[in-house]
Amino acid sequence: MPLKKCHRQMGGFALTTVAWLLCCISTGLPQWQVWHYEDPVILKPTVALVGMWRACIFHTDSNSSNTRVCYQYKYDGSIHLYIQVNQHLLLVSSFLGLFGKITTIIALSNVHMGRVRRNATCNPFRLSGILNIIASSFLYLAVLFNYIAIMSKWGIAFPPSFNLPFQPDIRKMGSATALAIIAAVFFLLSGTICLSSNLAIGKVPHSKM
Repeated sequence: MPLKKCHRQMGGFALTTVAWLLCCISTGLPQWQVWHYEDPVILKPTVALVGMWRACIFHTDSNSSNTRVCYQYKYDGSIHLYIQVNQHLLLVSSFLGLFGKITTIIALSNVHMGRVRRNATCNPFRLSGILNIIASSFLYLAVLFNYIAIMSKWGIAFPPSFNLPFQPDIRKMGSATALAIIAAVFFLLSGTICLSSNLAIGKVPHSKM
């Protein structure tokens, strides 16, 4: 299979690359939850962004301009369990997506060099597809836990220095969740393409009698 004919495989590689970038971006963003509450100190409506690694609070100064102050979580087990679980899910998804991208490059290189056999039982496309599908599943789990936390109104005991309430008046999903969902869909599509490509390569043509 010449490399110029690997349109589907190249499309799968492009999807893996975009999915991995979106996964990394969503992991670092604080916009997993948007909190609206009244600050007990200044007695004004306040907006906070609650992410998996940090929380950011928007303060309005005397000039009516917003300033954002972010606080990093400490690794002392004080943060809510679902956030700790999501941290691991997002990290694993990022690493799996990276490995899936690398194996796709190896698979395309093997095709270009003519190293792929039609009767091969072990093919990098299959490994890449499996890695991408697992990464997609982990991302979906992270989004699901975040959604459950919002719908169930799970409180978060932030350190006193954060000046954040245990529960806000209103909370909703943020843009980081949407990016994670898109990344999960792209990982799933890429994994499906890679697995189907492996089947096409591994198919042995019937000899004519």
